[in-house]
Amino acid sequence: MSAEDQNEIDSQDDELYEHYSFDAGKLSNPLRVDKFLMNFIENATRNKIQQAAKNGNIHVNGKPVKQNYKVKANDVVKVLFEYPPYEHLLTPENIPLDIVYEDDTLLVINKPAGMVVHPGHGNYSGTLINALVYHFDNLPNNSDNRPGLVHRIDKDTTGLLVIAKTEHALNHLSNQFAEKTSEREYAALVWGNIEEEEGTVEGHIGRHHKNRLQMDVFTDGSHGKEAVTHYKVTERLGYVTLVSCKLETGRTHQIRVHMKHIGHTLFNDARYGGDKILKGTSFTKYKQFVENCFKVLPRQALHAKTLGFEHPETGAFLRFDSELPADMVECLDKWRNYARHKDLE
Repeated sequence: MSAEDQNEIDSQDDELYEHYSFDAGKLSNPLRVDKFLMNFIENATRNKIQQAAKNGNIHVNGKPVKQNYKVKANDVVKVLFEYPPYEHLLTPENIPLDIVYEDDTLLVINKPAGMVVHPGHGNYSGTLINALVYHFDNLPNNSDNRPGLVHRIDKDTTGLLVIAKTEHALNHLSNQFAEKTSEREYAALVWGNIEEEEGTVEGHIGRHHKNRLQMDVFTDGSHGKEAVTHYKVTERLGYVTLVSCKLETGRTHQIRVHMKHIGHTLFNDARYGGDKILKGTSFTKYKQFVENCFKVLPRQALHAKTLGFEHPETGAFLRFDSELPADMVECLDKWRNYARHKDLE
């Protein structure tokens, strides 16, 4: 190969953009790279992953590999393409925002169910960020180049988010979340009758070793990051319980994972098995009742209800509270009616 040809290849490599990067960590058994990536990338197909490998777009430890490469412990797997990730090509979209509070420094919005917070694989439009860059100019970028974003909540979780309008506000608010001085309280409907009136769940949260689209709890601290959730029973409804959850930390899927860990998976949380009947009778009428509740609330029963933080400019502590969304209210009303008329355990 001539030096000129090699320079051309090197130049092409320089133009590749990183779309995904995954650390295999303590992988117990070698796994084909196409199967490995299937566990990581939501909505990806095996054919597309194999084609990417054939095109030289999958690299392990800095070198391109074929689809049958066996990923080993501590390998770093990256997916690279000639074009930048779509999430960096932010298109302003005129999407209405439910603004709870706004000033020159920040705003607080009430996010609806179904809205993704920032663009990513399979969700390149209709996100909160697309709406923000339409409605507001010159929002500061966070460390992931996401304009104004201080924190996030899942697509099907509703509730309050604070957005920074200035660089100072972004740094100040981010530090509050990191230093655990902000307040975040969620309302969650979970399966089962929680025995204690209140409690605390502690345990590191990291990627599930087998299902990489899930998070898992590692109580021995061997994997993941520290996570602490305080919960308190709000209302007992027999086979389900409404709880208030206060976050001391803010890990991915924290409440969903912690509540499942203590045996109380969120109601209709499909990713963690809450879309099955986990508590109750085997009667057909009960099954129909639960399925009707699922239809009324077609998502995990989780709402970011209260948000509190110190204003970056004034130093005043602001606290905001939002009402439960209509789908959650309707589901709760059904359970209240069921609890009144049935002999529940």
